[in-house]
Amino acid sequence: MSELEKMLAGQLYDPMDPELVALKQKCHRLCTEYNSLEEINPRREIILDELGLKRGKGVFLQGPICFDYGCFITIGDNSYANFNLTVLDSCEVKIGSNVFMGTGVSIVTPVHPFRYQERNIFFDEEKGYFTDNEYAKPITIEDNCWIASNVTIVGGVTIGSGSVIGAGSVVTRDIPPNSLAFGNPCKVQREITEKDKMDYCK
Repeated sequence: MSELEKMLAGQLYDPMDPELVALKQKCHRLCTEYNSLEEINPRREIILDELGLKRGKGVFLQGPICFDYGCFITIGDNSYANFNLTVLDSCEVKIGSNVFMGTGVSIVTPVHPFRYQERNIFFDEEKGYFTDNEYAKPITIEDNCWIASNVTIVGGVTIGSGSVIGAGSVVTRDIPPNSLAFGNPCKVQREITEKDKMDYCK
């Protein structure tokens, strides 16, 4: 099993594996170029293709963007991200259709061991370079969600369809569909219902 296969399977893997390093360097270079371009520049769409980012129709990423690999991200139709979207996609990240993301949203799949003895960088005698132990967990944001500004979503989380995550929240566990949730750690406050229609707003 390659280090890439281990990474996507959620197993401990070597993040300094040459194949993974090359993928990251390509992604970081392309993100830097994307961020340097005007939002109307057609080259931006070509860059997303070169990243291998799988996306539906009408996806718009304002930029700056910062991805680790890019090719392990899927975004559905008509989804939008405002400034400073960060996605560390060491595992699959699935973002549904009609998902709105505010400024400074971070979607982070990597996980590190709690014990420093297993987390710190070490020299791998067999491979001849320094590395460390990492693993990752996938993240899913289902359709029709609103992720407000400066939300952080950590590995292993699913946010159910139609949910709203309040600004500044840190999402560490699953959020059921049609929920208003916020806080650190993010907690469900109540269900979103017909009473939330704009018709009822004063």
